[in-house]
Amino acid sequence: MTQILGWVATAVFVGSYFFSRPAALRAVQMVGATLWIVYGFLIEATPVIAANALVFAAAAWTWFAARKSRARAPVEAAPTRRAAAQSTL
Repeated sequence: MTQILGWVATAVFVGSYFFSRPAALRAVQMVGATLWIVYGFLIEATPVIAANALVFAAAAWTWFAARKSRARAPVEAAPTRRAAAQSTL
């Protein structure tokens, strides 16, 4: 069971690099890091736990920071037909 968890964690983490959206990549990296942390506890490997806790923290920090900045960004209104026509004159 422990080895299977390690292989699943590896597959999830490697698979995260195939996501084109940064938010999806970070979310999947957080899942992979969580699996690695559980694996680290099962095999009693402090370096595995620590390294993946850092990976999780970095992915979570950048994921939440991106969401926060997106929420603050002003939404630009689409130009009206009249404004578009006037800009071509």
